[in-house]
Amino acid sequence: MAIVLGLLAAVFYGSADFCGGVAVRRSPMFAVTVISQAVGLVLILVALPFFPAHPTPQALAFGFISGMCGGLGLLLLYHALSIGKMGVVSPITAVLAALTPVIVGAARGEHLVNLKLAGIGVALLAVVLISLSTEADGTFEFSTAGVKEAIASGVILGGFYTFLALGGHNAGLYPIVSARIGSITLLLVIALVMRRTIAIATPAALGIIVLSGVLDMAANIFYVLAAYAGYLSIAAVLTSLYPASTVFLARFVLGERLAALQKAGVVLALAGVALIAG
Repeated sequence: MAIVLGLLAAVFYGSADFCGGVAVRRSPMFAVTVISQAVGLVLILVALPFFPAHPTPQALAFGFISGMCGGLGLLLLYHALSIGKMGVVSPITAVLAALTPVIVGAARGEHLVNLKLAGIGVALLAVVLISLSTEADGTFEFSTAGVKEAIASGVILGGFYTFLALGGHNAGLYPIVSARIGSITLLLVIALVMRRTIAIATPAALGIIVLSGVLDMAANIFYVLAAYAGYLSIAAVLTSLYPASTVFLARFVLGERLAALQKAGVVLALAGVALIAG
């Protein structure tokens, strides 16, 4: 069950990121992020009565912290998706986000076999290949647009996965509610300080923003249920397979193409994540 839930979370996260990446190319980044997060909050409040639970102050605190990590990580991810190729940005973010829960899980006593360690090595090699860009003279540089933001986003989103799963089995979906409140609060504060608008550019963009928020919240629910049903590291890593759906949608909807080495990097990223989950 944990594997099925983790894979469902991956499909929904990848689809949500694709929708968010498209939306942020049409409307201000803060508007897309805040509105999609608000849509998710409404959805989780509707779902809450169907998952009876007994939240503790500790669970709500972990949720709030995870939400702040998630809000900042998502902001960086959407920015990276808006300036770079989704097929480059998404795998980098996913690989780095997967490493943090694995390390935390190991510290909590979850055994890391050689297969997982090999997966980490493969995943890091994948990040290097995906990050490569070819200059006009044929030389390679680590300057692909959106890479730096993707790396920062991945590390921060690793904190989101970790703290959200530490809420405890009895807390049910309440840590997600707390997380969403934390993310919206942080995003609004940042927008206020930076004097950024949270108004969408055109009403036509609202539909895809709402869809992104719904998909993202559904993915959060699947992820938390997966973490409760099995190991934190397994749930997080399976969930981090989400670039497969993002890359698929970017290729067939946007016609996005990658260099040969970057394609190899994407394959290695997915293989690395699979090894870590093995």
